[in-house]
Amino acid sequence: METLVNLGTKKKIRVGPAGWSYKDWEGVVYPEKSGGKFDPLEYLARFFDTIEINSSFYRPFTASTAKSWARRVAAAADFVFTAKLHRVFTHERGKAIAEDEQAVREGMDALAREGKLGAVLIQFPWSFKNTDDDRLYLTKLLGRFKDYPLVLEIRHSSWNNPQIYEWLEELGVGICNIDQPLFSKSIKPSDLVTSQIGYVRLHGRNYQDWFREKAPRDDRYNYLYSLDELEPWITRIKEVAAKTNESYVITNNHFRGQAVVNALEIKATLTEQRVVGPAPLFQKYPALMDSAVPEREISEAEPRLFS
Repeated sequence: METLVNLGTKKKIRVGPAGWSYKDWEGVVYPEKSGGKFDPLEYLARFFDTIEINSSFYRPFTASTAKSWARRVAAAADFVFTAKLHRVFTHERGKAIAEDEQAVREGMDALAREGKLGAVLIQFPWSFKNTDDDRLYLTKLLGRFKDYPLVLEIRHSSWNNPQIYEWLEELGVGICNIDQPLFSKSIKPSDLVTSQIGYVRLHGRNYQDWFREKAPRDDRYNYLYSLDELEPWITRIKEVAAKTNESYVITNNHFRGQAVVNALEIKATLTEQRVVGPAPLFQKYPALMDSAVPEREISEAEPRLFS
């Protein structure tokens, strides 16, 4: 069940959701009564060739956990993860100690040794701006983790500067092209590339809850893109992929499995054929049938191209 999108020699687009462990995915993405032996990670790896590890933002994962993840996706030989850097380095700046870096490296290095680490995403909040102090902090942080394939996500428009992008290119650090609710000084969508790793991240467009201080985390990502809204991003994704060796497209609108729906629709549009998706998903999102077919219904004789 191949999911990789190839654009010529060594040019690949990997598409997948951010995370896999969500209670509200039960009965929507995953079977309702799956039983104790059901493995959501192994299950998702049947449909996608990448998943972004977002739990590492809240707590570094251990070497044993990394090995377990690699073993659980082993059936998908081409599968790789991306992983978010721990928030102590991005959202709690100045608080990181040597033990924090050691903990991050333990898991990242183990995942890399397994051949399953595609990129490390350094995600800063909107409040991180292009000031002298923040540039100095970023310079030191990028140097600290320069032995990993780094991608930088910045959300404030003050960073939208040709000199910044040239600097990142010199360092070999990728830039994350994001879709987010656009408020004052929010960085806008683009197809920028600053390394041989391309990265696109779709957060949804929930304007009501994005900056609402007391909004639950899941509510901020409660958004389902329409095919019309995805269309400009398909163009950007192709532009990014044309300038890189490998590109990642991550859907982060995870509420009620919407990230999986949009990831499948992106895959289908890029490949110009219907793709295979988790069967329970079609009950909640019947319009997905235009882009995908349930896993249990696929057969070798069944035509998969769009009509």
